Amino acid sequence: MTKELVMASLYQNNKTWYVSVYIDGKRATKSLKTEDIIVANKLKPYAEYKLIAELMGFEKSNENLTFPQLVKRYLTQVRRSKNTQLIYQNVLKQHLAGKPLPTNPNSRGIHIRTINACWNWGLKNDLVKEAKKLPIDTRGEPRQRTYTEEELNLMFEHIEPIEFNRFVRFAYYTGARSGEIRSISEETLSNDSLSVIGKTGLRMIKLNSQSLEIIKDQGELWNYRKDYVTHRFKKEVRRLGIKNARFHDLRRTFGLNLIKQGMSIYKVSKLLGHQSVRTTELHYAPLLTVEIEDFKL
Repeated sequence: MTKELVMASLYQNNKTWYVSVYIDGKRATKSLKTEDIIVANKLKPYAEYKLIAELMGFEKSNENLTFPQLVKRYLTQVRRSKNTQLIYQNVLKQHLAGKPLPTNPNSRGIHIRTINACWNWGLKNDLVKEAKKLPIDTRGEPRQRTYTEEELNLMFEHIEPIEFNRFVRFAYYTGARSGEIRSISEETLSNDSLSVIGKTGLRMIKLNSQSLEIIKDQGELWNYRKDYVTHRFKKEVRRLGIKNARFHDLRRTFGLNLIKQGMSIYKVSKLLGHQSVRTTELHYAPLLTVEIEDFKL
């Protein structure tokens, strides 16, 4: 009798999300080890695959695919968002064509991790006997640090003095760079928008209710030097027990949270003032997939 999938579903127990699969009256469950529904939905397809294989008694593969064959399987069998899939396709296509790795450190790190993730998937699923992974180039590893909600609340409630506290909160609620905020003047502010000159030139930032309230409370605009912002922020987060924290991580957290809340990567790219949406994809795709890549069933 052919085995048939009856149901696969997510459920929550003591705040932790689980995936459950029923086949022919048999039930198997796996903890996704997260309380975040967004993360749970990303992990669900991978957990389902493992549970179905377990219940149906699939044997391990004895295949030893070539890398082009492995790439084809990897791109067709692993679920990703549309934007992430395009990045993976482009990186792996370039690698198969024998093109050299990018010289830009961030792009280089993304290419190395993507290629190695493909090899790791092949090993994990017994599709290859050995992986010809690329050595990790630490110069090419883009920083991926983002703040948790708890860390943000801790900073917003306890960073001192109050003027610098407002500077930190304004950075998060606008996604603006430190230099862009330090250059704000009465001339660049207009009702509910702000004109800033960033790395890619002039752009307009529409101020939300939180940032407008901060400007209202601040009164006199900030006149900070770059080194003051850097050192003051390090001193305050160290005092609060927040580790591995940099001021620019506020901007990265802002962008990631917007994408997680459903804003298109194209709008986020424009809001952050990136030179192109490609830049945004290269920087944020690893952040959206890292929890899946590191997840162990």
